[in-house]
Amino acid sequence: MKLNSDLRREASDALIGQWGIAAVTSLVLFLLMEGANLSGNLFAPLRIILLLLLLPVYYGYAIVFLDLLREKEVRFQTLFDGFIDYGRILGTMLLAGLYKFLWLLLLIVPGIIKGYSYSMTLFILKDEPELKYNAAIEKSMKMMSGYKMKLFLLDLSFIGWAILCILTLGLGFLFLSPYISTAHAAFYEELKEIQAQEVLNVDEEATE
Repeated sequence: MKLNSDLRREASDALIGQWGIAAVTSLVLFLLMEGANLSGNLFAPLRIILLLLLLPVYYGYAIVFLDLLREKEVRFQTLFDGFIDYGRILGTMLLAGLYKFLWLLLLIVPGIIKGYSYSMTLFILKDEPELKYNAAIEKSMKMMSGYKMKLFLLDLSFIGWAILCILTLGLGFLFLSPYISTAHAAFYEELKEIQAQEVLNVDEEATE
C-alpha cells in the first residue's frame, strides 16, 4: 500500500484550487450541526430529531471529497446527496453508530478499533447502491481487515496540523477537515485497487 505521506500528498494535490469551496462546505456542515445543537437548549427532543434528520449530511460530506479526488472538483450540492436515498443512508449510519456505541460500552480500545473497521461504510454506500445496513458495514469490515492500524497512523499524522488549528481558535479546522476527508478517500481508493488486484491474482492462479 502507498505510504501515508503519499496519501496526504495525493489529497493536497487534489485540493489545489479547491480549498475555498472545501472550507465553505466544512463551514456549512458545522453551522447545520451547531444549529441543531443550539435548538436543544430550547427543546431537548427537538435536538435529537434534528441531528437524526441531518445525519446523512455527514455522508454527503465524505462523498464531496471522494468526488473531488476522482474528478478534481468540489461540488457543494453533493453535501446533500444523502437525502436522495435517505432511508438507506440513515439506516446504515444509525446501525454502524449503534454498533460502535455498544463496543465502546465494553471497552474504549475495542470501540475505537471497530470504528476503524466501519470507516469505509460511507464510501461503500456511494459506490455500491445495492448494499445497505449490515451488508455495507460488513463490506467495510472486510476491506479494513489488516489495514485498521494503517488508517489510524494516517489520522495520527495530522496531529500537528490539529494543534495549529486549535491555535487559530478552530478556524483552521475548516481547511484541515477537507484535507483529512480527502486523504481518507485516497485511502479507500487504494484499498479498492489492492483488493481488485488480489481478486485478479486469484483468478489467474485458478486458470493456471
